[in-house]
Amino acid sequence: MGQADAAALAGDDLSVGYAGSAVLTDVSLGLAPGTVTVLVGPNGCGKSTLLRTLAGLLPPIAGTVRVGGDPVHRLHRRELARRLAFLPQTPLVPAGVAVRDLVRHGRYAHRGALARHTADDRAAVDWAIEVTTATELAERRLDELSGGERQRAWLATVLAQQAGVLLLDEPTTYLDLRHQLDVLEVVRGLARDHGIACGLVLHDLGQAAAYADHAVMVAGGSVVAAGTPDEVFTAAHIRRAFGLDVEVVRDAETGHLALFPRLAGTVPTAN
Repeated sequence: MGQADAAALAGDDLSVGYAGSAVLTDVSLGLAPGTVTVLVGPNGCGKSTLLRTLAGLLPPIAGTVRVGGDPVHRLHRRELARRLAFLPQTPLVPAGVAVRDLVRHGRYAHRGALARHTADDRAAVDWAIEVTTATELAERRLDELSGGERQRAWLATVLAQQAGVLLLDEPTTYLDLRHQLDVLEVVRGLARDHGIACGLVLHDLGQAAAYADHAVMVAGGSVVAAGTPDEVFTAAHIRRAFGLDVEVVRDAETGHLALFPRLAGTVPTAN
């Protein structure tokens, strides 16, 4: 999917990078409400740089990012935070803070720094904790939680912003398989049950194929493929992006794609 009128967040003809040096060029994509878009590619290919540009944290070298049809760079930070929430890969863990207090910080976009919490704030915090299945964690300290529990607490915090777009940079990093799937199930529920446009960076191609409605594969400074998982996760595209020969098989029961590397067939990455 390229940019569409229905996109909650869209990037048009983007070149992204640092200090004027582009790591990705000519990227156009849109995140639609109620869908999960996954960015994949080899290490250092610019996935996180693209996500941070879409979040308004980095200015594009070229092109425009729009949220709700408005250019991101024209929005005040608080207004942007009402529309778009971003969770970095390794957020800093505040010492001694309880989960509920952390989630309350997600309401900063809706009130002044010294303003009291309102009934709307309390309702948003309760909803965010409930939808991330973090109710039993609410009164516990963040630094006492497991990695998977902590990630749910951070998800609740960005959800308390009640933004229509949620961007997550490698939300499953450092988690064991069970907690990885727990987090991805929460993200899928946020899209399908609550209409949020979710965009995330993932390393695991099997998980990306299973949870994405739309995928964008990048490598060598450009987009290798974009579309549905069936369109993106092909042997040819994976060979081009990752320099790896794989067999792509569809599970007859679940319909999910499974990827089996053929290590003896490794080939140089094509740029």
